[in-house]
Amino acid sequence: MPRSRFAELLSLAEDNDGLVTADDARQAGFTDSVLTRLVQRGRIERTSRGVYRIPYLTPGRFSQYREAVLWAKANRGPEQVAISYMTALAAYEISDANPLSIHLTVPKIARLRRQKPKGIVVHREDLNPEDITIHEGLPLTTIARTVVDLLTSGERIDLIRQAISDARREGFIGDSEARLLRRRIEEHLKGLRISHGKMEPALP
Repeated sequence: MPRSRFAELLSLAEDNDGLVTADDARQAGFTDSVLTRLVQRGRIERTSRGVYRIPYLTPGRFSQYREAVLWAKANRGPEQVAISYMTALAAYEISDANPLSIHLTVPKIARLRRQKPKGIVVHREDLNPEDITIHEGLPLTTIARTVVDLLTSGERIDLIRQAISDARREGFIGDSEARLLRRRIEEHLKGLRISHGKMEPALP
């Protein structure tokens, strides 16, 4: 392959943490057989079905999240994919969240025909457009949506409280939204106490 053609593949990957999907490569004129030869020669690496990495490019700090999103979207996968739950907090760099898995939310009817890479947890929910925001080039669930998801899944309340405080400090949300989210936590806790038949004092 002429060097100029490989440079085209490099340019596709440079703005994407060194990653490129087979779909993008095909649109640029690269056939599947050419991609296979590049893998065999070690010029690109296949990270998952439909996703390749250029080993000469240094991965960014969000590369693993971007790779997960591209995996879900590859091979005509759903367009609406968002990093969510504790992984969203880690991507925002708020709270002490340190998830062991990468959480993705995709539409309920999304068909992911590819084998799921190790370490990815898929949630099936129909998000509204206002539930998703772009941060560092990544689609993330908004702070508000993330808080709702974490409350519903029974995550630690202290981490959720911290996430709200950190999000306010970093400017992701304003004072009014922070107050609404804190109120949401109290309502959630009250509902739990009622459901368990215990009227315990609210946590500070």
